[in-house]
Amino acid sequence: MKKVLIPVDETKGSISTLNVFRNMVRPPEEVILLHVSKPGGKSLMYDMLGEAEMSTFKEAIKDSDYKEAMDMKAEKILSYYKKELSKDGLINVRTIAKEGNPVDEILKTAAEEGAELVILGCNGKTRLQKFVSGCVTKDVEKSSQIPVLVAKAEGCEQSCDKSFVLKEAKANAG
Repeated sequence: MKKVLIPVDETKGSISTLNVFRNMVRPPEEVILLHVSKPGGKSLMYDMLGEAEMSTFKEAIKDSDYKEAMDMKAEKILSYYKKELSKDGLINVRTIAKEGNPVDEILKTAAEEGAELVILGCNGKTRLQKFVSGCVTKDVEKSSQIPVLVAKAEGCEQSCDKSFVLKEAKANAG
C-alpha cells in the first residue's frame, strides 16, 4: 500500500485511529494526516450554507482572530498525530489542513492524493445527534471510492452501524 489518509480531530474516535493503524495496517509508503476545520464551528447553520455563502463566510473570517485560532488548533492536532506516528518509526508522514465540509474535503483529498485507504474514527454519537448533525464517518464510508476502515471509540457500540464498523484494536495488547 502506498498512501493512507487519516482524517483527525480532537475526539476519542480520532485517537482510536492510531490504534487501528498500528495494529491492523501494514505501514504504507506515506501517511497523510488531514484535519478539516469547519469555519462555522459546530453550528448547524454552517451546514446549511451553499457554496457561495460558504465562500463569503470564509472571506469574512480571513485574517481574523477566529481564523488564527482555528489554524492554531489545526496545527496542534496535526502535530500531535504526526508525533504519535513518528514514535512508530514512520518517517513519511505529511499533514494537510483544510477548511470546509469535512465529508467533502476528506473525499476530495483522498482523490487528489491518490490514497488507497481512509482510516476514520467513530465518535459514538447517539442516533439523535446523528439525525441532527449527521455522521461524517458514515457519509464518507457511503460515498468513498476507496476502502474506508473505521476505528471505534468507546461508546460506538450502541451508535454505529455494525455492518461497516470494525472493532477498535486494543493498544498494547498482551
